[in-house]
Amino acid sequence: MSSTNILCIGSVLWDVIGRSASHMRHGSDVPGRITRLPGGVAMNIAMTLVRFGMTPTLLTAIGRDAEGDELVHACEQLGMEIGHIYRSEDLPTDRYMAVEGANGLIAAIADAHSLEAAGAKILRPLVEGPLGSKNTPFDGPIALDGNLTLSLLEEIAHGPAFARADLRVAPASPGKAERLLPFLKHRRATLYVNLEEAGLLCQCEFDDSSSAARGLLDRGALRVLVTDGGKSATEASAEGLLTQTPPSVLVTRVTGAGDTFMAAHIAAEARGADRDKALTRALRAAATYVSGETPL
Repeated sequence: MSSTNILCIGSVLWDVIGRSASHMRHGSDVPGRITRLPGGVAMNIAMTLVRFGMTPTLLTAIGRDAEGDELVHACEQLGMEIGHIYRSEDLPTDRYMAVEGANGLIAAIADAHSLEAAGAKILRPLVEGPLGSKNTPFDGPIALDGNLTLSLLEEIAHGPAFARADLRVAPASPGKAERLLPFLKHRRATLYVNLEEAGLLCQCEFDDSSSAARGLLDRGALRVLVTDGGKSATEASAEGLLTQTPPSVLVTRVTGAGDTFMAAHIAAEARGADRDKALTRALRAAATYVSGETPL
């Protein structure tokens, strides 16, 4: 795996996050902080990859509005390759809004309609060049998020332009987990899911990450990484199951934790870490992130 050549395909948008130190319930009106930061699954992954010394290339859709110009500039300043982003004249820049309390994520709304509307246009650099084509497929790692439409994910799963790629796939949310079904029996895909998402893919409930990982392998998955919050995480493939417990930290934020875990794991393997070390480093990175110690 190249240490500098990785594609991040999916959502790049503005995250608007409201955080409060109070426990919240339906109808709560509490003091807190509201931030706007570059976000989206593909963006969160890319930001962590940059922090670990990699240079991700973004394939996404961003509007030609003022928010889009600001977002593209932010991506460039962060050290990402932006030359292949699809810029739409008539689609607005996507946004994500979440509210987090001391008791975790309260609610979130993902307005990623522009990414879905752009569809296959974001893949042109991989299908028509210069990054790859049907005759000369891209042969490096691709971090892929489930914000894409099911038809586009199926194209990536089965299309000749992706036949040699090392696909690293994550759902955008539990509500979109079933979009990953085209990759469940894929021979070049590694799935990164949480316990709930694993249950949705297998259409059953699991008690822990190891049983979920085993269930996904039984359904035909090549390789999976299943997280269960602060309880456990399991990496599983034909080589066997490996389960670790994350470091215990005070959780101050949750949005983007899974993306950070995935990116840190990819970066660790890019540096040659074995299964055990790669999982350890990914869990440490995610724990540091949710504790609020590392701004991303």
